[in-house]
Amino acid sequence: MATKRLGVIMNGVTGRMGLNQHLIRSIIAIRNQGGVVLKNGDRMLPDPILVGRSADKIERLAKQFGIERWTTDLDKAMENKDDDIFFDAATTQARPGLLSKAVDAGKHIYCEKPIATNLKEAVEVVKRANAKGIKHGTVQDKLFLPGLKKLAMLRDSGFFGRMLSVRGEFGYWVFEGDWQEAQRPSWNYRSEDGGGIILDMVCHWRYVLDNLFGEVESLTCMGSTDIPERWDEQGKKYKATADDSAYATFKLKGGVIAHMNMSWVTRVYRDDLVTFQVDGTHGSAVAGLTECMIQARQATPRPVWNPDEKRTHDFYADWQKVPDNVSYDNGFKEQWEMFIRHVYEDAPYKYTLLEGAKGVQLVECALQSWKERRWIDVPAIQV
Repeated sequence: MATKRLGVIMNGVTGRMGLNQHLIRSIIAIRNQGGVVLKNGDRMLPDPILVGRSADKIERLAKQFGIERWTTDLDKAMENKDDDIFFDAATTQARPGLLSKAVDAGKHIYCEKPIATNLKEAVEVVKRANAKGIKHGTVQDKLFLPGLKKLAMLRDSGFFGRMLSVRGEFGYWVFEGDWQEAQRPSWNYRSEDGGGIILDMVCHWRYVLDNLFGEVESLTCMGSTDIPERWDEQGKKYKATADDSAYATFKLKGGVIAHMNMSWVTRVYRDDLVTFQVDGTHGSAVAGLTECMIQARQATPRPVWNPDEKRTHDFYADWQKVPDNVSYDNGFKEQWEMFIRHVYEDAPYKYTLLEGAKGVQLVECALQSWKERRWIDVPAIQV
């Protein structure tokens, strides 16, 4: 049993998601625990090289976390034969080109989603990676949330009986940037820069729906740009050209109907920033990021509609909390460990670039539905 070096090129880690979830809570956390343990007892210890456009930012980040290697020259980093994995969390528009470059350099690929802004480029990347024989993965983080893991446990146990419907609520108010700093980057609100909540979120709903409730067969979607003007990081006003809210209904294999509301212009009055209510013949559940509440059919009260009297019944009290019978690690870290085992011991791994392409496909279908004001079928992807 030995500790072995794992060279990983990390591009785009100065952004919020790349820094917090992938660098700090995944790679650095894995280093601090002594690496990823393989079946044979060997440990794979990450040795990252941080890549970014700003030398000052990337050097400061490397020093802050005790990382020896950093560069602004991605091409040169790609040439290093001792670095096996390329990870990207930079802008979506540049991702297909960067992934193709990494594939040509013989690197295994792990990246954020969406993997492209259109299906054509996404499929080309999948084909290129498969032809090269490299291993690849797409971040599917929400499947690893404790709340959604509890939903999967309930489904597998038969708790729901026949599943009927899924209703999801996602979003919060993102400040416009004039009187209070925005919580999201300005490019998110410019379609010409790859922004838009449909592109950002529908790719998430694809893997959540496919893996938990049934493969998506068709959908209808409507988007909206509710805030027409925002202020960027320099305090300059700009025109918001991308959708900041959307409402979609999905028909799933097996007959389940799912509906998702997604919005950056809504104020939160619910248990979490994202919630999923699943109704079935035998029981219902409502899950957020970490918690999950259930109500079995035997414990379902008999509500009576009466608008003439003030409601006194506490409906929330009729629900039971699913206990934390197991400990949950950070979901991003958990998937990093799965991918590392996939690369170095060929462990099973299903969240490939093809799954990322499916997310892009659903985005295109949603945008087409919005434009044409109709239901759109979702065919199988040919690669």
